[in-house]
Amino acid sequence: MRSLVAERDFRSLWLSSTISSFGGQITMLALPLTAVVMLDATPTQMGVMAALEALPFALFSLQTGVFIDRLKKLPILIAGDIFIGMVLATIPVMHFLHLLSMHVLYAVGFALGIAFVIVGTAAQVYLTHLAGRDRLIEANSLFTASDSMARLTGPGLAGLLIQLLSAPVAILADCAGFILSFLLLTRIRSVEEPPVVHRRLALWSEIKAGLHLVRSHSILRVLSVCAGGWFFLFQGFLTLETLFAARQLGLSAGQIGAAHMLGGGGALLAALIARRVTKKLGMGTPVLLGIGLSGASWMLIASIGRSPHAFQLLGLGLFLFDLGVTTYWINFSSLRQSVTPDAMLGRMTATMRFFTVAPAPFGAYLAGWLGERIGLSSTIALLGACTVLLGLGALLLTDLKRVPDMSSRKMMADDSDTVPESN
Repeated sequence: MRSLVAERDFRSLWLSSTISSFGGQITMLALPLTAVVMLDATPTQMGVMAALEALPFALFSLQTGVFIDRLKKLPILIAGDIFIGMVLATIPVMHFLHLLSMHVLYAVGFALGIAFVIVGTAAQVYLTHLAGRDRLIEANSLFTASDSMARLTGPGLAGLLIQLLSAPVAILADCAGFILSFLLLTRIRSVEEPPVVHRRLALWSEIKAGLHLVRSHSILRVLSVCAGGWFFLFQGFLTLETLFAARQLGLSAGQIGAAHMLGGGGALLAALIARRVTKKLGMGTPVLLGIGLSGASWMLIASIGRSPHAFQLLGLGLFLFDLGVTTYWINFSSLRQSVTPDAMLGRMTATMRFFTVAPAPFGAYLAGWLGERIGLSSTIALLGACTVLLGLGALLLTDLKRVPDMSSRKMMADDSDTVPESN
């Protein structure tokens, strides 16, 4: 990791991501709290908002991958920071004009979803370019560690800002973070060669090439099914989490933020031990164990009632959740990057994100619908139980647990079905 940080360009990318992560902690709390506290949103409305945030992944992921494989990635990241900052700024502006409504939050969530589809895909491909395949575990661990530090300190600051300034105004701090991120990205001097496209096909033909890659590659196929199932359930939990903490547990914005700080400790721990866990268990098993642990944490959270210890128990549940999901993500991301040729990284990432997040809008809406009918606790417990079964079933029924550490170039898969002949 020290060798990576010593490189100026990688350090600029890492610091840009870190600043965005800190700002993101504010929006992560402020956006749902704006809906819950200021606009008195129902569980169904929260489900609609979360569904609209995820819908662009289903609508635009596949096309995005094609264009990202054709274009330089750094300009996309720079333009993305500008766009996201402008979209977030509409919330405090509409608040000052007394025009803030759920429909405004719906529009902001959908616009942010579009940006994250494009920028997120480009960022993962660009990280592979700067770090190199042989340092992917280290690079992803470093990014996750800084994100974990943001989770450790950011939510507390976010909760304090929200209580002092109100949720919409606190989002301005996130806007400022995107300005700093933009400035850091403009400092990168690494020459990014234009992608080599030997034969440019029609858009749909290149989309089919990405689909064929994921469908025909045994590792990517299993990863896409596991990730799609997990994200369907996770989006449901995300829909109800703030509503549950604020209304059912009676916690303030500051307490919710502090609980997320405790959760960040789990993410930091997972990032610090990721290399050793991968060497011992390979890349596949941590993915499945992380899925199961995240589900168990939701079941713990669902069991919390109003009590003097509600804040501590929520913090413990989020600690276990972040420990599980970070273990899952580091190995999931590194594994799929390791087995994919450079020319297909954009389409692979976009296709995987499509299969992963496309079911999420349905998970969000279903969770909101169930939350109004069977209660928030029961819905979260049901989501947790299904997630545990997903991780356990994948562990028992797939060969993913036998996948070794593939983060070095020598161990990169050479699957004849990986790249379609047409590409």
